[in-house]
Amino acid sequence: MADKRDYYEVLGLQKGASDSEIKSAFRKQAMKYHPDRNPGDKEAEEKFKEVNEAYSVLSDPEKKDRYDRFGFAGVDPNAGFGGGGSGFNTSSFDDMFGDIFNMFGGGGGFGGFGRQSANPNAPKKGQDMQARVTISFDEAFFGTKKKIKLKKQVKCPDCGGTGVGQGGAKKVCPVCQGSGQTRTQRQTPFGMMANVTTCSRCGGTGQVIDRPCPKCSGTGTVRKEVIIEVSIPAGIDDQAVVSVRGQGGPGKNGGPDGDLFVIVTVRPHKLFKRYGLDLELEYPITFTQAALGAEVTIPTMDGRVRYKVPAGTQPGTTFRLRGKGVRSPNSGSIGDLFVRVQLEVPSNLTQRQIELLQEFDSNSTDEMYKKKKSFFESVKEIFTGDDKAEAPSEKGKKRKKRK
Repeated sequence: MADKRDYYEVLGLQKGASDSEIKSAFRKQAMKYHPDRNPGDKEAEEKFKEVNEAYSVLSDPEKKDRYDRFGFAGVDPNAGFGGGGSGFNTSSFDDMFGDIFNMFGGGGGFGGFGRQSANPNAPKKGQDMQARVTISFDEAFFGTKKKIKLKKQVKCPDCGGTGVGQGGAKKVCPVCQGSGQTRTQRQTPFGMMANVTTCSRCGGTGQVIDRPCPKCSGTGTVRKEVIIEVSIPAGIDDQAVVSVRGQGGPGKNGGPDGDLFVIVTVRPHKLFKRYGLDLELEYPITFTQAALGAEVTIPTMDGRVRYKVPAGTQPGTTFRLRGKGVRSPNSGSIGDLFVRVQLEVPSNLTQRQIELLQEFDSNSTDEMYKKKKSFFESVKEIFTGDDKAEAPSEKGKKRKKRK
């Protein structure tokens, strides 16, 4: 893990960031490095995976707590936390010094000293995988289950993942004698150089199979199309990530299977727009409803509600319906629905309707239109000036006349 960046750094945050800050930062970074926006860019693809990994930890309260206290070791299943282990990650130690020793002959020693590689037969977690799924706005609001088709490596059904065929067995490698490494020495001006490399015959395992499984050719895995059901929680937002434990690549040497990270894309709604946990709705009303007030039916995501629009409602007025927004999948808190009034002006009027409106307008006064009155009073002040204050030029003229 030595090459990993701090998860808070990956998302551009400080330690102690809130859930909303973490979500906002994730969405920003995910959009920036999204494969669809960076086709063929391998660096962006790696950044995108890094962002997803950071979010999968920091968005989970339990994982976040362990990470805040213990760092990467707290969220590494092989580190020993919660399983009686020591908590010291030896692979981090190996990785940290690996690059230094690789400078001297691909992992060899210098001056007769060699580096002991990690145990190739130790249990290893399988590779994490990534998939995408697109759901409707309603499915995101209420939650849903989706089946995802995925091609991946799975344990060979014939040999159970051992790679050994019927009647076969694993034996000590005749080349490295079970060490998993081969050692060569050569004389240099600096002394004797020892170079230790992974055994090419057994691949570092120290064992060979005398009769490999014919189905998987001794690898222990086969590629297969599988269908995985993913539970998507209610309230999930666009580009959020759902992690499915144990549905990644198969583990090695008895290690756990990897995880599957599903990126969720939410299609927009015809009526509602989402802002965090809040929803916004633009609702058209007539001039009569706005002027006289009316009881209207407001659609919400979980049914219709009656609402009394007060008399004299102005265009653009926003009403708040509490608890009619989105429920957070993490905290359970619920947002609100904001209804923005749109005044719709009628068209294709009949002659009688035109006459009635003209009659109404002729009987109207400026006092009925507060904004109109205020506007024209401001216009008058700008172009005519304040009656109580004289312009400097006028004062100058009066002084000249007195002289």
